[in-house]
Amino acid sequence: MPEKLLQELKQRASTLGFDAVGICDVTLAPEISEHLDDFVARSWHGEMKWMKDTLERRKSPKAMWNDAVTAIMLATNYGPDNDPLLRTQLKSTGNISVYALNKDYHDLMKGRLKQLAGWFASRSGQDVKVFVDTAPLLEKPLAAKAGLGWQGKHTNLVSGDFGSWLFLGSILTTANLAHDQRQNDRCGSCDACLNICPTSAFAGPYKLEARRCISYLTIEYGGHIPVEFRQPMGNRIYGCDDCLAVCPWNKFAQKAKEEKLIARDDLVAPGLDFLSGLDDAAFRSFFSRSPVKRIGRNKFVRNVLIAIGNSQDVELAKHAKKLLADESELVRAMAVWAIRQLLDDGDFARIRDRYYAGETAASVRQEWDGSAL
Repeated sequence: MPEKLLQELKQRASTLGFDAVGICDVTLAPEISEHLDDFVARSWHGEMKWMKDTLERRKSPKAMWNDAVTAIMLATNYGPDNDPLLRTQLKSTGNISVYALNKDYHDLMKGRLKQLAGWFASRSGQDVKVFVDTAPLLEKPLAAKAGLGWQGKHTNLVSGDFGSWLFLGSILTTANLAHDQRQNDRCGSCDACLNICPTSAFAGPYKLEARRCISYLTIEYGGHIPVEFRQPMGNRIYGCDDCLAVCPWNKFAQKAKEEKLIARDDLVAPGLDFLSGLDDAAFRSFFSRSPVKRIGRNKFVRNVLIAIGNSQDVELAKHAKKLLADESELVRAMAVWAIRQLLDDGDFARIRDRYYAGETAASVRQEWDGSAL
């Protein structure tokens, strides 16, 4: 493939708003497959059944598209304008992961990838396919191989130019392109990301047990969050950025330039009182076009109630109390837990006497009688 076309490809990627582009072949090292097998064998994927169902396809891009020869890896910077760890201290507000503070990045990335892929296909005469996180493609190992950074001990990509804040997308093609140079792992002896995790989700460097991860618990997990994880969740109501934010490489991070990725003012530190009052329609409206919308109102309010229980703000107990008769069992259960954390035993007992007898869900009754604790 002519060098000129390759240069044009990278220039066009930049023009479309991508902050980094790298190219590699589509083969992955055997140890990546072994790591994935071990992850699933230990059931660390939890309720993410799709990871097990697509296990073999994930091991190689060729398993999805046998004709693929090259991966064009694209990255978009979504760096925050301040330290996300500061928001974990605002106990009466909800802490939403940086990536979800505005529009859903999938829509933004996919549109641009399609434009770039279409242009490249017409110029090269080669076939292309576009992927953004929703297909069984191991984008982080490919991005590392393409020279966009390296997979840190927290398993996410780390960039010397953008720190931990990169969205990834890929274009697979039948074209044979010159490859970019892979970067070395530069984490060294640093274990900051492992040590900061509130729920001890890392079994070791490069080994994440998703079932213990707050991002998994608040987004993917659909049940009653285990008691051991509730207090460590703090005010994190959608995702967690701790292991990303603490990375020393963020000293090179840059604030996102794309307007659609800059945080909405009303999502930076929304009040837990307001969020707990959202019904389904209000939730869908408030989080329209946001990735938060996909988890649904009940799971979201479940998370908000845990944050209320951790807030140490007794005034928020009245907002939790309003949800003791909610239609959702998930919500009612965490409303009970939140009230138990905030009120003294006498006040809690008086509320329990009013609601306990009429509660039919076993999980909620366990919260009332303390057997879930």
